[in-house]
Amino acid sequence: MLELPIYLDNNATTACDPRVLDAMIPYFSKRFGNAASRVHPFGWQAAEAVELAREQVANLIGAETKEIVFTSGATESDNLALKGVFEAYQVKGKHLITVQTEHKAVLDSCAHLEKLGGRVTYLPVDGQGLIRLEDLEAAICPDTILVAVMYANNEIGVLQPIQEIGRLAKKHGIPLFSDGAQAVGKIPLNVGYDGIDLLALSGHKLYGPKGIGALYVRRKDPRVRLVAQMDGGGHERGMRSGTLNVPAIVGLGKACELCANEMTAFGIRTRALRQRLEEGLLQVEGTLLNGSREQRLPHLSNLSFPFVDGDQLMSGINKDIAVSSGSACTSAQVEPSYVLKALGRSDDLAHSSLRFGLGRFTTEEEIDFAVGRVRDTVERLRDNNPLWQQQKAAEAAGSIR
Repeated sequence: MLELPIYLDNNATTACDPRVLDAMIPYFSKRFGNAASRVHPFGWQAAEAVELAREQVANLIGAETKEIVFTSGATESDNLALKGVFEAYQVKGKHLITVQTEHKAVLDSCAHLEKLGGRVTYLPVDGQGLIRLEDLEAAICPDTILVAVMYANNEIGVLQPIQEIGRLAKKHGIPLFSDGAQAVGKIPLNVGYDGIDLLALSGHKLYGPKGIGALYVRRKDPRVRLVAQMDGGGHERGMRSGTLNVPAIVGLGKACELCANEMTAFGIRTRALRQRLEEGLLQVEGTLLNGSREQRLPHLSNLSFPFVDGDQLMSGINKDIAVSSGSACTSAQVEPSYVLKALGRSDDLAHSSLRFGLGRFTTEEEIDFAVGRVRDTVERLRDNNPLWQQQKAAEAAGSIR
């Protein structure tokens, strides 16, 4: 039995898996100790739970346990990585390289560093959303101290060539930072194999709780130095002070363990659901797929519907279908998606786009309902759009000639 509304916005956030919640509950009540209180059993229990979670996170991304720093989420991890590296290495240089389509947590942090005297190169992307390696190498200077390229884009799901980027950064002796919030737990990822020196991740993107995340910081070959951005107690080996959120950390660890065990099945299942969605919606005349068709996450689809007002489209479906018109961090704004504009999409096309984020609990019945509702809404709005009628008339006249 289909229950409305249906949720297809899993790139904004995911539901906490019941198995994750079950693992967390004891640490709200019976095992409520402070992990820094190492002088009694309550603290010992909490500390053991934290270290198990650290191991679970590390195992998912191919890291060592001591390389995992717990944070409040990927946004804090992005800030810690960028600002921490800038402060630690500014004697060597103040130049950073990133991409125009990065998450706002990266772009806004870079803008902050520019106010402090930093110099940032923002690489363009091609029509598929991919950077060109030759552009990256050309941007590297003697004073470049960090390359920051996200693993998977949050709006279009495109996967950057991280392994090649990692090799290029290593060739020049520059650390590579990647915002992996959308990729971790969804596709195979190994920081060693990929050449990543810093990696941000977030619990609520992989069926864990909100308000918890982590930053991977390489400890050797090379060892990456960071200056802490939060002081007071020296927690997390001095990189991030503050009493640890033990229940959330436990949840993040369990979520990572589940993702590691179920990743292959997740990819097969969501890729099939996405194909079902796209086969239905790409039949709608003029519909465009945004981003690379091949190099992308298995569960995300971003589509533009020409000659449709984006606000009216959202209003027509959002009572029954939860999707977004861009990043959850920016979709409340009226400006068209800066990611889609970087791909070369017009303002009108960017405004008429929808992001479908399929997930662990998405069903075929929900996909079929979404296809029907979106298709009907697009066709209804176009019937009332004079520009669409003019377009069809012009096409008909051209075919008669």
